[in-house]
Amino acid sequence: MSTGILDGKVTLVTGAGGGIGRATAVVLGQAGAKVLVSDISTRRGEETTAMVRAAGADAEFKKADVSRGADVEALIAAAVAKWGRLDCAHNNAGISGTVVNVADDTEENWDKTLAVDLKGVWLCMKYEIKQMLKQGGGSIVNTSSTAGLLGAVRMGAYAAAKHGVVGLTRTAALEYAKSNIRVNAICPGVIGTPVIMGWFESNERLKKTMLASEPIGRVGQPEEIGNAVVWLFSDRSSFVTGAAIPVDGGLSAQ
Repeated sequence: MSTGILDGKVTLVTGAGGGIGRATAVVLGQAGAKVLVSDISTRRGEETTAMVRAAGADAEFKKADVSRGADVEALIAAAVAKWGRLDCAHNNAGISGTVVNVADDTEENWDKTLAVDLKGVWLCMKYEIKQMLKQGGGSIVNTSSTAGLLGAVRMGAYAAAKHGVVGLTRTAALEYAKSNIRVNAICPGVIGTPVIMGWFESNERLKKTMLASEPIGRVGQPEEIGNAVVWLFSDRSSFVTGAAIPVDGGLSAQ
């Protein structure tokens, strides 16, 4: 990773309290960006902010629940108040929801999962795009999943939301292509986040099954997703918009 590829860019990462979001925030800082760290957890968000600052970057924390429009509107306003603009946004906040067959799912799980994973992405885009139109452009990267490209057994609400993220990404990319706003999605495979690694430690069978699904033979690292986000934020991807890019070790190619 070349440092400086995002020098001076004002960026936002939601769901940055851990896992992919935390790693992406740090990688953005290493690439020269200013980073607004957001999470629903103040403690975890402030930990990430300290890590970004330790990487030598300018960083601030703003708590937000992405399923609430007022929170998201205030989040974007915070970036503009601090740095005067918002160049790039990684809409990453999400939950996995309950692992259950479709017919056994509950309305509560469905509503909560869709509220965070799909409505949350839409709300973030809504206010990010409004700001980017004012300033003449920007780049948005939404976190979908291989579950946004394929079926995901016992994760119907999650798969529905992540498929929705891909559709929303492509639609917004078309709507704002001539406004110098690029919108893309990344679709991570099995990534070695603390949550996934915790599952592996407690369930050896699950670990073998998930690793066997990855042709490359290992889990991805959160920083590898961050590297993809950095590229999509940078001018090096200037002709890329409306893409749903698997970062999955070949999982979705099977």
